[in-house]
Order: sequence, then structure tokens, then C-alpha cells
Amino acid sequence: MKLRVKGFGLLLLLVLLALCSTIDVCDARRGKHWRPRSSPSSSLLKKKGKAKKGSSHRQHGGNRRSPPPGPPGVGKGHQTPYQPSPNVPVSPSPSPKPSPAKGNGHSSPQPPSPSCGKGRQPPPQPPPAASASPGAVFNVVDFGAKGDGVSDDTKAFQAAWAAACKLGASTVLVPAELEFLVGPISFSGPYCKPNILFQLEGTILAPTNAKAWGSGLLQWLEFTKLSGLSIQGSGTINGRGQQWWTYSDPNDDEDDDKYNEELERMPRVKPTALRFYGSSNVVVAGIKIVNSSQCHLKFDNCQGVLVHDLTISSPENSLNTDGIHLQNSKDVSIHHTNLACGDDCISIQTGCSNIYIHNVNCGPGHGISIGGLGRDNTKACVSNVTVRDVNMFRTMTGVRIKTWQGGIGLVQDIRFSNIQVSEVQTPIMIDQFYCDKRTCTNQTSAVAVSGVQYENIRGTFTIKPLHFACSDSSPCSGITLTGVQLKPVQIAHYHLNNPFCWQAFGELFTPTIPPIACLQIGKPAGNNLQSYHDIC
Repeated sequence: MKLRVKGFGLLLLLVLLALCSTIDVCDARRGKHWRPRSSPSSSLLKKKGKAKKGSSHRQHGGNRRSPPPGPPGVGKGHQTPYQPSPNVPVSPSPSPKPSPAKGNGHSSPQPPSPSCGKGRQPPPQPPPAASASPGAVFNVVDFGAKGDGVSDDTKAFQAAWAAACKLGASTVLVPAELEFLVGPISFSGPYCKPNILFQLEGTILAPTNAKAWGSGLLQWLEFTKLSGLSIQGSGTINGRGQQWWTYSDPNDDEDDDKYNEELERMPRVKPTALRFYGSSNVVVAGIKIVNSSQCHLKFDNCQGVLVHDLTISSPENSLNTDGIHLQNSKDVSIHHTNLACGDDCISIQTGCSNIYIHNVNCGPGHGISIGGLGRDNTKACVSNVTVRDVNMFRTMTGVRIKTWQGGIGLVQDIRFSNIQVSEVQTPIMIDQFYCDKRTCTNQTSAVAVSGVQYENIRGTFTIKPLHFACSDSSPCSGITLTGVQLKPVQIAHYHLNNPFCWQAFGELFTPTIPPIACLQIGKPAGNNLQSYHDIC
């Protein structure tokens, strides 16, 4: 009996050992906590959960995700020189490319392949949806534009803009090698979604018939109340302003009578070619604006403006065709731009501050001007303007500040540095008696001018090296000159003059060529100039 009990006990011990052998004790050697096996049902659930995690890991490369594709274009804050635009597809199919990294044109890096599993690569990104989505391209041709330079494509541009406006972060494409006749048009917000790219590769033509302009309009192409708008490309905006500049010559027997009759019917009010109003974070890059009837490019009540690699061109005798006109705008940067026109290359008007202009070629034209300010006894304020590294060729003036008699306000903290002039009539000018008419009424009050630095203004002049004509009641103060070297060039019909100063006060930090003995050293007597914030 005892032997049977011992045999049964030994058998039971063997059974227990066999059951224990099913526990995975090797996991402890691999650094895992030892635990008994779960029930079949819970084990099955865990296996399903692991399978889901593994699938997600293989698809997305761990927790890192590839950045979503964005629209092509210049990103906010972009400061690098303009690169030629990519070949944007003419098809309206929304197939955006990955956004450039920091504007350098390289695609964003793809996530590394997952560490689990050898040779496993992440799957390609899924194709974009067939329906329109952010980053879509709206080609004006697909909205009915002909691009033959004769048909009126205004409605097609309006329709393409409306589609992009609803979506935001999308592109309106004006394709290359086509000419689009577009009448006066406003691409407006404020209900447009932000960050629209206007990709201009073709040519936009202004109408030349008087009927298109009615009794007169102030602008042709206008963008209003938008945020994050970019206009870029290698295309052209052609204002065809000859209709306003050219007049019949009675001595020319080859005049076209019909052309002259049409010209006489053109309205007296001339439109600006491209105007931005009430907008923020605006970029204009790479395009050409030519032959505007008046100002080529205007920014009014804008903040955060970047203009670079732009070309503006109109004949020297095209009246009032300013290159770039700034008014009531702040935080503006203009660089690497070529400007040739019949008036100021850049005109800075009242309400402007934090303006930075550099690496600009100007000429022909009237130079770079602040003003005219204070017209019709108005208040005008401009501050914190820097103009540097500029070449000027055969312009009327170089760097100029001009104010009307009778105005009030202040121009303050202005710096002109590294300006190279060649055959410029008067390279340096402050004129508080500005008048663009035959006669102007003498008035006592004036927009004050204070804190103007001239550094390294060098080259040649044809009439006068320097002209400071300041107000008796509000003399110019805080003028400093450093490294000014200007030599005369005798040109037929021009009479050379010496530097001129009237009520101009400041300091000469280095000797000048020619000597500028007329500048009064120090401050004007009894000068109680108020601060910018007190006046403006």
C-alpha cells in the first residue's frame, strides 16, 4: 500500500513538472519581467493589439511624420534672393509639391526607415484627393481665359481668384507664353482665406481703349485687405501707358488719326498698375512691371512688405510714373531690384516707418525720395528709413527729402549710406520749399526734418553736389555727412553750381569733396524740436 502511495506521489510530481515547463522563463534572460502565461482569450486580444501597433509603426516610421505637402511659393519672412519659379503645371489638378525648407529650394527630409525589421522602407505618401484641397492650383485658362492678347479675360481671372479665395493656401496660375487682356479688377478680401500665391508666368495687358476706363480710375490691378499674399514668377504686367504719355505731333504726317482720336478720349485720371491696400505680409518677387500710365507699384496702409528681384521699366519721359510708391505703410523691405521710370524710383510718403531699402539700381528717374510731404497744409510723419548700397545713373536727384510749405509734422531718423551716383544732377537734397507748379504761396509752417545721416555718397554730378533749402521757422537739424566725395562732370546745357545750404545745421565728420562750408555746425538757436511721438 505504501509503495502504491509513493508511486502515485511520484507520478503527480512528474505531472506538475511537465505543467511548469510551459512557462517561458527565458524571457527573464532577455530582460523581461517573468510572468505566468495569460489565458488564451486575453493572449489573443494582446496579439491583435500588437499587430495594430506594428502596422502603424511601419506606415509612419515610428512617431515621426512626414510634413504635409504645402503650396509652392515664398513663405512668410522669406529673405533669400528670389529664385526662378518652378515649372508650375498648367493642369488645374491639385498636386502640390512639398514646401521648400527655409526657402532654399530643397524638399523637407523624409523620416528614417523604421528600426524594426531589416530592409523595411516606409510606404510612399498617398496621392492627393481628386477634389480641390489646400495647395490647389487654379489656372486662369481652365476658367475660360483665352490668353490671345485680344479677348477680354477679366471674368476668367475673377473666377480663378474666387476659387482660390474660398480655399486659401492655394495658387492662382497665369501660365507662360500667353498674353491676357485684363480690365480694371480688384482681388479683394477680407473674407479671402490667407496665404494665396499669385504665380505670374505669362503677361497681363492693360486695355488701350478709353471705354474700359470710364471716367477714370486710380488703379488697374488691385489687391485689398489680404493676408499672406505673394505675387511671384517671371511674368510681366504691362500697363501700356503710352496711351497717356503720347500726344499728337502736328508736324508728324504719319500720325494715325484714329489713334489720336482715341487718345483724346482717354480719361485725365491715370491708373496705378499694381496696388496693394490694407494688406499684411505681402511679397512681390521676380516679376516685371512695365509702361504703367502712372505709378507702377503702390503699397497703401500695408504692414510687413517684402519686394525683391523686381524689374520696373518705363521711358524717362513718361510723366509721373513712379517705380514704387509707399504710403501709410510700415515694416517694408525692398532689395535687389532694378528701377527705371519717369519719376521717383521709390517714393516714401506720409505715415511710413521702418523702411529698409538696399541693393537697388535706379535710373533713369528722379532718384529715391521722401515726400513731397505736407501738401495743402496737411500733417506728415516719416521715421526710421534706411537706404543703402544703391546705384544711381543719370537721375534728376539722388537721395532727396522734399516738403511743401505750410505743412506740419516730422521726418526723423533717416540714413543714406553707400550711394554710388553717376552723372546725377543733384545727388543730395533737402527741399522744404518743394513746389511742382509754377508758383506756390509762401507759408511759415513746415514739416520738420531732423536726424539725417549721409554716409559714403560718391560719384559724379552734373549740376550741384548738394542742396539744403530748409525753413526759417523750422530749420533742418542733426544733419551729418561722412565720406561724401562728389566730382563734377560737364554736360552740355548744364551749368555747374557749388553746394547750397540755407538754415541747415549739423556736423561734418570727415572732409568732403567738394568742401561743404555752408553747413552750419551745431544746433539752431532756440530750437525746441518736439519728439516724433509728441508730433506724430
